[in-house]
Amino acid sequence: MSVQSQSELSPVPPVPAIPSPPDVSAGLALSLQPINAGASLRDQAYAMLRQAIADADIYQSREEIRLDERVLSEALGVSRTPIREAMTLLEQEGFLRTVPRRGIYIMRKSKREIVEMIQMWAALESMAARLATVNATDEEIARLRHMFDSFRDTTPAEHIEEYSDANIAFHQAIVQLSKSQIIMDTIRNIFIHVRAIRKMTISQSDRASRSIVDHLRIIEALEQRDTELAEKLVRQHSLDLADYVQKHCDFLD
Repeated sequence: MSVQSQSELSPVPPVPAIPSPPDVSAGLALSLQPINAGASLRDQAYAMLRQAIADADIYQSREEIRLDERVLSEALGVSRTPIREAMTLLEQEGFLRTVPRRGIYIMRKSKREIVEMIQMWAALESMAARLATVNATDEEIARLRHMFDSFRDTTPAEHIEEYSDANIAFHQAIVQLSKSQIIMDTIRNIFIHVRAIRKMTISQSDRASRSIVDHLRIIEALEQRDTELAEKLVRQHSLDLADYVQKHCDFLD
């Protein structure tokens, strides 16, 4: 697993979507922009492709998402060589897979794999919450509460896209507040798939409303420096998602 900085868990500003050709996917467009020639082209291509995959709704359709070297080369403004090198790294990390005589595809996980990933996330994020009660400052914990100020006088379902982004940012923040680089490095590859599933399920079965209640209880436990309760609440919150996916997300199979 590559060791990356803490910033990879932080949201990045959106960039213009560059349409993919018809054979890339069922209506999916990766958000890309030309890269800076001043640094390693391979490293920049890797970082931008990885972020684009993280931002894409890779589970929006059962159709496999095929990447086209020519389209990516034109979008990033570089030759195909750094694109191939970056894609090799992403394949080694489990984000892409090569199908002989067909091309390179974004890796989609099965329902069983997603459930296991969420269970692993539950273990890592709950430990992060435990560490946050010890390592985070009062000001850092207070910022968690402000993430939901926009939804104080309304329901999350009325602004589901905005709430989905806040939801994901909240879970990223819990991990960051642990100040454990090992946890951040370990969780980063799981994050791409768990994030995609959170985005898809947050609007289902009134999960958004129940989610914000869970979040506020977690924040209160962190504010009170209640280590055991914070760890328990965060773990159960993710395990509830794993249970929901197991029971209702048959589209993953």
